[in-house]
Amino acid sequence: APGPIDPSHTSQGLPWIRRRWTLAALGWAPTALGGALSIPYLSRPLWLTGSPMKSSFLVFDRWLTGLAMWVACGLLALISVLGMWQVLARFVFSEPSIWTEELMRRLLVWCVMLGIAVAFRRGALVSVDLMLRTAKGRWRDTVRWLITGTALAYLAVLLWQGIDLTTRVRFQSFASMELSMAWAYAALPVGAFFCMVAVIANHLDPVYEELENAQ
Repeated sequence: APGPIDPSHTSQGLPWIRRRWTLAALGWAPTALGGALSIPYLSRPLWLTGSPMKSSFLVFDRWLTGLAMWVACGLLALISVLGMWQVLARFVFSEPSIWTEELMRRLLVWCVMLGIAVAFRRGALVSVDLMLRTAKGRWRDTVRWLITGTALAYLAVLLWQGIDLTTRVRFQSFASMELSMAWAYAALPVGAFFCMVAVIANHLDPVYEELENAQ
């Protein structure tokens, strides 16, 4: 259940309390999903995060990032199974599979793009953190804005170019399967969108896992 309501805010009336508890309940729902996967920020009560709009966005981020984590883990498991089948087919049954290697490559791209979104949200990407470590006060806020703006600019280009590439290759097909190549290239814009949401959410509710665990 969500944590206790701050008594200092009760002067705003019961509607405020009901709204906070509703947002907290919505934000708490995915914690079973995130908790099993050890995502620390997913266990935070969202009624502590500020305005209703901010809380609503973080609720959306929780669901989206939780989905990305589960799908990436599922794809990684599927890739492992396909790799094992490829070995068995070649060396045990002497009938090499002609489609598993290509499918594994395409799925690995999806796995990486979705996994990066989770890393963005957790602040787990390797970074040059000297400036952020030494910055204080307003300068630290400025550095955080620069980091967020730079990441969003890069991801916006990736999203735009990814959509363009996906559109261009939609009439091509995999070499070993009758599937449109657009399914492989779609990992770029989809992953970029997931990452953009994660970057904004990390700016609103910072988690610096890489910075905290740095030696």
